[in-house]
Amino acid sequence: MDKNRVYVFDTTLRDGEQVPGCQLTTVEKIEIAKKLEALGVDIIEAGFPISSPGDFQSVVEISKAVTEPVICALTRCNNMDIDAAADALRFAKRKRIHTGIGASDMHIKYKFNSTREEILERAAAGVKYARRFTDDVEFYAEDAGRADNEFLARMIEAVIAAGATTVNIPDTNGYCLPDQYGAKIKYLVDHVSNIDKAIISVHCHNDLGMATANTIAGVLNGARQVECTINGIGERAGNTSLEEVAMILKTHQHLGYYTHINSKGIYELSNLVETMMHMPVQPNKAIVGRNAFAHSSGIHQDGVLKHRENYEILNPEDVGINSNAIILTARSGRHALKHHLERLGYKLEKINLDEVYQRFLVMADSKKDISDADLLQLMGDGDEKTYDDKAIKVMLLQVVCGDPLRPMATVKLKINGEEREASAAGNGPVNATINAIHDIIKDDISLDEFNIQAMHGGSEDISKVNMRVKHNGQSYYGFGYSTDIVNASVHAYVDALNKIY
Repeated sequence: MDKNRVYVFDTTLRDGEQVPGCQLTTVEKIEIAKKLEALGVDIIEAGFPISSPGDFQSVVEISKAVTEPVICALTRCNNMDIDAAADALRFAKRKRIHTGIGASDMHIKYKFNSTREEILERAAAGVKYARRFTDDVEFYAEDAGRADNEFLARMIEAVIAAGATTVNIPDTNGYCLPDQYGAKIKYLVDHVSNIDKAIISVHCHNDLGMATANTIAGVLNGARQVECTINGIGERAGNTSLEEVAMILKTHQHLGYYTHINSKGIYELSNLVETMMHMPVQPNKAIVGRNAFAHSSGIHQDGVLKHRENYEILNPEDVGINSNAIILTARSGRHALKHHLERLGYKLEKINLDEVYQRFLVMADSKKDISDADLLQLMGDGDEKTYDDKAIKVMLLQVVCGDPLRPMATVKLKINGEEREASAAGNGPVNATINAIHDIIKDDISLDEFNIQAMHGGSEDISKVNMRVKHNGQSYYGFGYSTDIVNASVHAYVDALNKIY
């Protein structure tokens, strides 16, 4: 084994999927598993087969669908659990049984009503039984973060002797401080006589916000497998975030460690998990939050525009995000305003930037952030100039929908002076309208994000729609306003198209 390689064990489909409201169908699990395979994950924990028929079947189907990563199934240290896992993994090209038992005195006394010696016997017996079905057996010492180090070392030595090839030292309750957890891993390296026959794995929870820090501390002290989830999803406060660990090791190359993660796939997979599991990513989430590469401070914006690395230690493209976002607020400076006006096509040699900036500050003081539509208004482009200069204009929108009618839309666009019209059906009025536009445009454009926001509230309020579309690998944003949500959506979509063409 390469001593500098860190293996990535993803448990999004097991620990992450246990979160209330995040349950997935087998088909959804397979889609995520294939993306994890493409990302370069080494081990996928596909489920807990004994827990339900659905979990059992998911492990079976993922084993068939995914070939490169090891497919892992969780069990407790008893024969019934292990039998179920072995059966579920029968189609896996490479399979692992992950079995374990509590290691802390808290769990031994209050969860198992047992003794240390009895727990040691059960741990070794479980590993021996699992080895009947596969040579790849991982043992987890539950609540190892609060376990006595001397007893934990005895347990790890016993299960390695019984055949465990990976030993998982979980901070199950997110209790440890990084120096404590790192010292625990170091203690095992120094005091378990057969530790060289197994890989040490770390599985940290985020109850005190230290899951990633503890995981890195574990790696620095000898662990070579990290257990994590996409977006840090998991029980209670979540697990270690895969994207955080991968990018920490990639950024701090002086540490000498590396993974096989293709980081450019991180953002796409993050969005997929967010959507499928109905678990929104907080805006300020490291690496994948929508503000992770956004700048609103004038000083920061100026610095980023002059040289990205002034305020970004990561290149957004390295995680699959096309570029940083310069957000316009009352704190933005002239440099940021100039950047956005140029992006919208204004020739700055014809503009008094100082005068425009003063008007911009007045507008920004009254709004939380400034959109492209606001800038157009600021520049006096709400009238003839804006729409005369657009390559694509909406000339007609007609939508029919209801129950039981199937939504239908007719759209007429003027494209560089030529009018074109199309009609299409869809699963809703907005979808039908976009389908009709696609029939006119005839280009490969995907809708990646669609948000509707009422400006003040109430059924007669103006709605703001913003969309993100992708074309040739680049993302474009469009904005639209109307008391009619469908009309606002159409203008937002066409706004994005105009930025493409």
